[in-house]
Amino acid sequence: MSREGRSARAKKIVGYLKKAYPVPKSELTHHTPFQFVVAVILSAQCTDKAVNKLTATLFKKYKTARDFAKATEALFTKEISTIPFFRNKAKAIIGTARLVQEKYGGKVPQTETELVALPGVGYKTAHVILGELYDTWEGIATDTHVRRFARRLDLTSETDPTKISKALETLIPKKDWKYVNNGLVLYGRYVCPARPHDCRKHPLTKLWPPALRRWPKTK
Repeated sequence: MSREGRSARAKKIVGYLKKAYPVPKSELTHHTPFQFVVAVILSAQCTDKAVNKLTATLFKKYKTARDFAKATEALFTKEISTIPFFRNKAKAIIGTARLVQEKYGGKVPQTETELVALPGVGYKTAHVILGELYDTWEGIATDTHVRRFARRLDLTSETDPTKISKALETLIPKKDWKYVNNGLVLYGRYVCPARPHDCRKHPLTKLWPPALRRWPKTK
């Protein structure tokens, strides 16, 4: 597929997402900025629904970076044990909390460079955080939904999430990056799920019918 063809298709896809999901907003529940960082780390390879169920209780106890920084690792690990990879995530969250508290006075950093230096925060996580907390859209976050649709709709042949992000960023004008992640996440959750099904009537499939025959693995 030519770059011109992909660019034209990306324009149509983003046009739909802008209309369908005009206000980019995560479905992860939080009350403080650092709670959102924690929720995003917890959400890796886990559903937002499961994370929100856990944090409904967890966030009553832990609110700020200072609260998480003072957590006892053994107890905190047990408290988040309903989430996949909870041991690694517990270490990452407490480590990040301590760094944010010591280096940034408890305030969540506002640049990609600072965020990706934190434990458990990669390119995707950093840009989800920047978008949600600061309305800063300096990159496109690629999760399982973005990866799936980027490949189903033949916007890229890449499989690595960061490479997919970079490929999408070259196709889509920066002013529209904010609509891509949240838009495709919501579309994937509520309109076109990952399992193979008849989606001829779905908006993005109508924009590019060959997607009917493309069902890339989600992981």
